[in-house]
Amino acid sequence: MNVVLFGLFALTIPFRKKRGRQSASAYLAFIAALYAEMYGFPLTIYILTWLLGYQNPLTHLSGHILAGIVGEDLFFLFFHPLSVIMMLSGILLVVFAWSRIHSAQGALITDGVYAFVRHPQYLGFLLITSGMLVQWVTLPAALMWPILVFLYYRLAKEEEKEMEEAFGKEYITYKRRVSMFVPILGRVMSPS
Repeated sequence: MNVVLFGLFALTIPFRKKRGRQSASAYLAFIAALYAEMYGFPLTIYILTWLLGYQNPLTHLSGHILAGIVGEDLFFLFFHPLSVIMMLSGILLVVFAWSRIHSAQGALITDGVYAFVRHPQYLGFLLITSGMLVQWVTLPAALMWPILVFLYYRLAKEEEKEMEEAFGKEYITYKRRVSMFVPILGRVMSPS
């Protein structure tokens, strides 16, 4: 159900170019691996152990790997709410960026969320997936996440070349002033 839900979210975003669909495919592969590992395998093991009568001495633990490392109290007090905030922030970034792009009708956008980062949609998808990792870290997802980051970075670099061709000096000035993904690393605007 979660794979379908997050898949439908990704599919509602209209992509104009093949590269955009490729990044959505990488995102969906990450989501499928995460939830298959998170629910599919453990649920299968849980049902089989129940059917075979096996009693795991660790059944009192929540099942969250991070909770086992930092302790359940700290995990549910801090890390779990943090992961929810990360995912909701990511969803909002994608929605606000997407609506801004489609209302601009081909013009260069440098306001709204684009005043803080040049690629808020990609940052949004990375926040969603990293929030999922905090909540339910699995080995396949932990191995796939850096690949996902690299794919979005490469896609962003390709799009920036197209933006420089389309908008020239105006985009280059914007690029110097606003960070690619992390607002804190954005350059301070110089007085004109």
